[in-house]
Amino acid sequence: MTREEIRTMSVSELEELAGKIRERILDVVSRNGGHLSSTLGATDLIVAMHYVFDASKDPFIFDVSHQAYAHKLLTGRWDAFDTLRKFDGISGYTKPSESPYDYYIAGHSSTSVSLAVGAAKAIRLRGEEGERIPVVMIGDGAMSAGMVYEALNELGDRKYPAIIVLNDNEMSIAKPIGAISRILSQAMASPFYQRFKEKTEQMLEHFPESARYMAKRMEEGMRMITPGILFEEMGLEYIGPVDGHNIEQLIETFQMARELQKPVIVHAQTTKGKGYKIAEGYYEHWHGVGPFDKESGRSLKKGGAPSATKIFSDKLYELASKDEKIVGVTAAMPSGTGMKQLMEKFPDRFWDVGIAEQHAVTSMGPLAKEGYKPFVAIYSTFLQRGYDQVIHDIALMNLPVAFAIDRAGIVGEDGETHQGAFDISYLRTVPNMTLFAPRDDATLEEAVEFAAEFPTPCAFRYPRGAMALERGRYPATPFEKGRAEYLESDGEILLIGYGNGVGRAVRVADLLKERGVSAAVLDLRFVKPIDRETLEAAVTRYEKWFVFSDGVKMGGVAAAIAEALMPSSLRKTEIFSFEYDDRFIPHGRTDLVEASMGLSPDRLTERILEALQA
Repeated sequence: MTREEIRTMSVSELEELAGKIRERILDVVSRNGGHLSSTLGATDLIVAMHYVFDASKDPFIFDVSHQAYAHKLLTGRWDAFDTLRKFDGISGYTKPSESPYDYYIAGHSSTSVSLAVGAAKAIRLRGEEGERIPVVMIGDGAMSAGMVYEALNELGDRKYPAIIVLNDNEMSIAKPIGAISRILSQAMASPFYQRFKEKTEQMLEHFPESARYMAKRMEEGMRMITPGILFEEMGLEYIGPVDGHNIEQLIETFQMARELQKPVIVHAQTTKGKGYKIAEGYYEHWHGVGPFDKESGRSLKKGGAPSATKIFSDKLYELASKDEKIVGVTAAMPSGTGMKQLMEKFPDRFWDVGIAEQHAVTSMGPLAKEGYKPFVAIYSTFLQRGYDQVIHDIALMNLPVAFAIDRAGIVGEDGETHQGAFDISYLRTVPNMTLFAPRDDATLEEAVEFAAEFPTPCAFRYPRGAMALERGRYPATPFEKGRAEYLESDGEILLIGYGNGVGRAVRVADLLKERGVSAAVLDLRFVKPIDRETLEAAVTRYEKWFVFSDGVKMGGVAAAIAEALMPSSLRKTEIFSFEYDDRFIPHGRTDLVEASMGLSPDRLTERILEALQA
């Protein structure tokens, strides 16, 4: 659908269009899974944005962009929407390579306002102010991150024209103060008020100091009635709160904001899950969902092995029940990281700090210094946002903070922005940091116990969903710092697994056995410090080594192994890495993504047989 077509519609027709968009989103997400409640809540806002602004020239910037499904449907992807989040299908996030209407790739929170500042600078340099304007949609949850305020600070200071649509779907920023607030907020953004304000300021320059002071206090008193005082003090115009589901009001508000040619915050209040009664309101479950039955809302996911997150959460809960020195933090992911049950049981010891990974990491340092044992439960992809704090505030002080790294490896449908590919490489370079990983559920429990007693910084990783290696195939043994463990010691070749890669190595060893090739299997357990003694001894037994790990090759596990061996040993050994190549990993079902990278067990078996014949 073109903007010209949208512009010909009446308000009632736009409302009908929004309803059809919601039906389409609900239908596809119920089959494919995806983000639901936030994108349903943002639909009316996006319809109004496309009516007032031109996405072919105005940069449409969606924070995180999980709420941008309506934008995709309005920009030529209605039919392709059936492939949402599928391998080789359209992404669940904005992606410029997918559509020219997607201005910027997104997936992590709180980047949008900085992007708008950059776009506004480019527009000014190109002499296009008045013709183009950045339009941002950002959720109230993203406002908890400091990067937003860094960008707002510059935006308010330099006065670049930009529209920031604050999608407040939890009323966590401010509650409306009735009709008076709405009338005053819109009045303050009107051309009349802006001209009056400008003329008054010019006149006051010729008045005595006391008169200027009183006039300023009167204006501030008016603005105190509205919830926009914070933004006004930063030099931004503020309109709101407005009804984020009243398309007519939204169109009027956006037109007013555009005409100001200033940095403007439009504060819109929306309802999560709008249009799907089962999901309406604040229900965390409906933020991101798997396939479900539309009529009942029940998940269609079949039961299976418990997730690694569940194993971690239950074990930490058990330890925290016995030891009040154990504390923990998560950054806006209490359910996703398994910290929710600990926060509910021990609200004074386990915290959700919002989308503030840097703060989450640093705040645990003093707790460790004061004798507590902090656990930072965080996704691999989001720990990237707190990397400097890991180095500067934890490792440099050599403090016993444990990083429980969830979603390590390929995470599937969320794609490039969320794959947990880099943590081994970026943490392995940090002095004082110890890195280890469990191979199955039982050793994950052992990992939590080991971390709870460890006296310096450490990090252990585990995947989204269930571990690849079933519990009980091998006995669970406690972790010993820097010690690897043979699971199968006899063989012609050596398969080395790290973390969830052990399960893949064991599966490949089984397939090789069917083809007449015996393989020893070594669970590396620690990538830092690495078990040099065991590796050097293996040089005399195995000429070909194959490394399995859910991380990138560069700076990864095979690299760590090669660095650990003496030059003379390297001349005797051929090391093959089955880690990720130097590229971003696309979205899709995990097994399909792995197969596309040549990492399915069957393909890995063939690759090993080919290497043996070379």
